[in-house]
Amino acid sequence: MKNNETIHTLQRGPVIILLALFCTILWGTAYPAVKIGYELFAIDAADGFGKLLFAGLRFTLAGLMTLAVSIVLQKKLVVPERRHWSGIALLGIVQTTCQYIFFYLGLANTSGVTGSILYALATFFVVIFAHFMFPDDRMTLQKMIGCCIGFAGVFLITFDGSGMGGGFVFTGEGFIMLSTLSSALGSIISRSVTQGQDPVVVTGYQLTGGGLLLILIGLCGHGQFGAVTGRGLLLLLYMAFLSAAAFTVWTMLLKYNPASRIAIYNFLIPIFGTTFSVMFLGESIFNARSLLALVLACAGIYIVNKEFVRKVTR
Repeated sequence: MKNNETIHTLQRGPVIILLALFCTILWGTAYPAVKIGYELFAIDAADGFGKLLFAGLRFTLAGLMTLAVSIVLQKKLVVPERRHWSGIALLGIVQTTCQYIFFYLGLANTSGVTGSILYALATFFVVIFAHFMFPDDRMTLQKMIGCCIGFAGVFLITFDGSGMGGGFVFTGEGFIMLSTLSSALGSIISRSVTQGQDPVVVTGYQLTGGGLLLILIGLCGHGQFGAVTGRGLLLLLYMAFLSAAAFTVWTMLLKYNPASRIAIYNFLIPIFGTTFSVMFLGESIFNARSLLALVLACAGIYIVNKEFVRKVTR
């Protein structure tokens, strides 16, 4: 790429910054939104399948919204070729079904602030996986140092004894960690699956398929809602929108850029997630451990991708 004419719009620094900021703000609001949704739909704390049913409705609606946008843009419903379906199905299972089984169940057993900070793990998992999957995305000493600093922050918030269960809870903090692992794998799979395909179409089908699988699991486990209100439905529609918009834009960015270059912006998710959890859930982060954990997690993500920061800010 020797001149601006050979650079795709989604590879330009200012465009990447604005779109990544858009996605991370939306994902940051998801932490309090999930917890508020449990209350509005009166989902029993012990009803894990009810939580998965809630998640399934959200992502199925998000997928249908995305496909509707695709129809408007393409003037028709685009059906992927048969050879692409296996990759889209795998992406849906990993990035939607698996990720959000662990996310929805885990977030019910830890705070929004802790869940937000733990999400920093997704960046480090992406860096590690990319090293083995993509020749142009190798691990370096700088990335290794960043990972160590970031993991220190995650360790600090996870094992400080302040979790909802009095410390590390596998079905809380542990599930959130597994969710970030699925998210990172999804990012790697997404880069491969979207090559030669429309990212909007891929996102629409993977969200719909992954969401329907969540609904099926929830129904098989007899999950149910204790109440259905207008406020609850509006929240569900907002959560579907944020997923449709954020996943579509993020998938487009991953198609045209190295995975670790986009991963740098994940450091904004703990910041926004923590901020919105404090604002809407009344949770507190104003203690030395939580603040230090947030700083370390964000610093680690920045260091991991420092070489890309110079390119983006030029």
